[in-house]
Amino acid sequence: MSSDNKNHTSANGIGLLPRANKLAGRLGLDWFLLALLLMIVLAYLWPQVGLKDGPLALGTITDIGVSVIFLFYGLRLSPEKLKAGLSNWRLHLLVQLSTFVLFPVLVLLAMQVVGANSSDLLWMGIFYLAALPSTVSSSVVMVSVAGGNMPAAIFNASISSLLGVFITPLWMSLFLSAGAGSIDMQDVMLKLVLQVLAPVILGVILHSRFGAFAEKHKARIRFFDQSIILLIVYSSFCESFSRNLFGGFSLLHVLGLSFGMLALFFVVYGIITAISRLLKLTWEDKITAVFCGSKKSLVHGTVMSKVLFPDANVVGIILLPIMLYHALQLVIASIIAQASARKGAAKQL
Repeated sequence: MSSDNKNHTSANGIGLLPRANKLAGRLGLDWFLLALLLMIVLAYLWPQVGLKDGPLALGTITDIGVSVIFLFYGLRLSPEKLKAGLSNWRLHLLVQLSTFVLFPVLVLLAMQVVGANSSDLLWMGIFYLAALPSTVSSSVVMVSVAGGNMPAAIFNASISSLLGVFITPLWMSLFLSAGAGSIDMQDVMLKLVLQVLAPVILGVILHSRFGAFAEKHKARIRFFDQSIILLIVYSSFCESFSRNLFGGFSLLHVLGLSFGMLALFFVVYGIITAISRLLKLTWEDKITAVFCGSKKSLVHGTVMSKVLFPDANVVGIILLPIMLYHALQLVIASIIAQASARKGAAKQL
């Protein structure tokens, strides 16, 4: 091969990489989603490494990591911005009711239709997904891309995260009390206060002093958050694979669950859109409502699972729905956000 051909091939290779990354970004396929899949594969191949009594002591590492995650979250939580966002109460009410009421009610209705039992681990995971708060980072990013109300998005995502500390355990307690299981709410609330709420409050108190530092290094902080999540996912699936809890699941089950997560997203998205029209929300507020109200937080799902489900063996199955929903919501929301941005630009012409 001549040097000209080599240079041409090399240039094409270099040119293909940015285009591939750009396409993957549009589809929401960032490194984190691929890393999640890798953690599951590693847990399947070497489950003994990530066990609670394994050589790496991942339980202790992730316990500390969870508290640090919420400390940084509190540092970046501006009380002034929260106060400034209180006025748009109709939008806030729609988002929070969608997150904490609409989702659980839809899942409970689906369980009635198919005759599912609340003691079934997969349905427990689906309801756990429904009871979780909205995600912060991706909601705000999607609202920004689509041209929505950014201050309202930040307000709702932040409030949702705080409310989830109390509402998610309450929903799970009610759900499990209807089946064979139960949650010791006193023990759970104590753990949540120590591991989640106390670090958040400490972070808010220190916001005036270290908030700018946390905002400046938010990319590194996000990397730390994602690293802890990956460790939790790995250790959870190690426990599940070591007990062969996925023995009854096939690829068809995973595909069916993925279809169910897609259906849940679009039903919620459609209902929020219809209510936004009835309330005659502005275009910007409507975008904020659909993106903040239809998203669920993988961060809260993984870190709170350590508190809510002390039996580490089952956590892998319980986390499966939120992991699938997280991946699918990023892909779908990215496509919708781009389309909404074009539509919003056309409205301004």
